Amino acid sequence: MRLFRTALALTAATLASLVGIALPVGASTSVSQEQAGAQVPAADPKPGVKKLFTIRDQRVQESSGLAKSQKHHGIYWTVNDSGDSARVIGIDTNGKVKAVLSFKAQVRDVEAVAVDRDGTIYIADIGDNKLNRDMIEIYTIPEPDQLADADVRYHQYDFTYPDGPHNAETLLVEPGTNQLYIVTKVDKGAGAIYAAPPAPSRQGTNELTKFAPAPAGTYTDGTFLPDGQRVVLRTYTGVATVDWGQVPAKASGATPSASATPKPATGSEASSDAKKSHNLRWILIGAAAFAFIITIITFPPGRRERLDRMAENARLTGQSQPTPRRRAHP
Repeated sequence: MRLFRTALALTAATLASLVGIALPVGASTSVSQEQAGAQVPAADPKPGVKKLFTIRDQRVQESSGLAKSQKHHGIYWTVNDSGDSARVIGIDTNGKVKAVLSFKAQVRDVEAVAVDRDGTIYIADIGDNKLNRDMIEIYTIPEPDQLADADVRYHQYDFTYPDGPHNAETLLVEPGTNQLYIVTKVDKGAGAIYAAPPAPSRQGTNELTKFAPAPAGTYTDGTFLPDGQRVVLRTYTGVATVDWGQVPAKASGATPSASATPKPATGSEASSDAKKSHNLRWILIGAAAFAFIITIITFPPGRRERLDRMAENARLTGQSQPTPRRRAHP
């Protein structure tokens, strides 16, 4: 039961971030109403906080992810950690199981679940504690029109890392583009964010690309916020809110931050850069013109300078000064 409570506490970050908040640290197995609408620091819940729901069902032994349904109001999809069969479990806001979707795949270590805006469920078989997997898998199934237990068809996408195996428990699906990202899990230091191809193929193996360093921390879950501009990453002890596409702005609680994606140039910045480039161009042109004029004046010596030197030599040696020869005209 203790393991169950701990696992559920870790997955609650995904639920919280889907409504635009950051979940505070604690071993609570519930999500509070007071947390909806404002980011809160890593701290113990305030007295009198009302929890939304607790999962109590034998089919959810070790929840390893939580994602909000796009088709069914008040429904959240979860998956069990390694050891379970290939299935996704739908629960309501009372913590009761409403549907179990099973698919016939050989999963190894499912660690994350996500749902895109089109209602596609992503099941990420990306755990690799022993770092011995040559390939990881992400499965997709469509959300059903009716909530009921069912065997469903699935699509399988195979991926490899460009720099060897990694353990991971976080799958990010970017809103609008459905671009997939995986955040690796490390015990010390900082992991990395890997990007899948924009349109991964079901034929052969897709190679991930190292996209950016992750903030320092041991990340067990994460999600994009609805605006697509921020990402929430959860550790065992806190959460970090990262501005996507920029250097991470701040981390909630004691979770440290680190570099993420380089910041793209805004309109004003691009205009400023263009102005600087224009000014630099004219500076270079002016410098080149000045150098050209100096060269004409000083190099090489002109005819008058040569005659002056010859006259000086004649005076010093007592010789008669040479008479300049005129160019004969035809």
